Amino acid sequence: MNGDLGDFLRSRRARIRPEEVGLPSHGRRRVPGLRREEVAQLAGVSVDYYIRLEQGRGPSVSEGVLDAVARVLRLDETEHAYLRTVARPTRKKPGPRREAAPRVRPGVQLLLDSMDRTPAFVLGPRMDVLAWNALADALSGYSRMAPARRNIVRQLFLEPEDRDLYPDFAAVASQSVAHLRLNAGAHPDDPALRDLVGELSLKSEDFRRLWADHQVKACMYGVKRVRHPVAGLLTLPYESLVLPETPDRTLVAYTPEPGSETAERLALLGSWTSTSA
Repeated sequence: MNGDLGDFLRSRRARIRPEEVGLPSHGRRRVPGLRREEVAQLAGVSVDYYIRLEQGRGPSVSEGVLDAVARVLRLDETEHAYLRTVARPTRKKPGPRREAAPRVRPGVQLLLDSMDRTPAFVLGPRMDVLAWNALADALSGYSRMAPARRNIVRQLFLEPEDRDLYPDFAAVASQSVAHLRLNAGAHPDDPALRDLVGELSLKSEDFRRLWADHQVKACMYGVKRVRHPVAGLLTLPYESLVLPETPDRTLVAYTPEPGSETAERLALLGSWTSTSA
């Protein structure tokens, strides 16, 4: 993760103009944004200390220094939390091999199934779809997919036909990569997550570009538009809830306004799917 820390800090200081922080902008600059020595000066640390921090080879960095760097680089709350995570990663000690845990507890599946008017599903840290209810299946067809394909970012970047499902594909793709990077910072020892990033970087130029931008964002709520082949264009507000006892898993529910065109189309889709089944 040291490389992630350095790349993140360089990308953040590159977006800030010297005049924004009260520094003269004259003189030739080889790179955009703030120089490392300028960040160090504004954060109140030595240049050598900041360089070692950016290179990921310094000592354990204090909370005060991270706060000062975050202030200078104008990080938002999510970026600030990400900086803390990658600067001071928590390494898990290897333990005895355990049997694979169930994807979700039976009670969580019962909760999903009880949401018969709301498409809902559970995401893991790699953005794999681990469980879903009938209406989410009618909407996205998870039960008909191979397990490896039930991954949000893999579908977005490696399934060309899926692009047509999203009228706002660029925004959906950007948000998904920003959320995946946030998860990667929180799980630095997850080999499957590293493999996923490597696969996507190798196979998708769009993913490589977005990953290199180092945006981090927790996509816990918002609105997504989906062009369904049967139900037509759907406007889907969504809410995400972290599951108790399993904070690396998130329940996502689409919550269209009752009585709206999207809610009516979802009801028809669920009825049609149930009748077909």
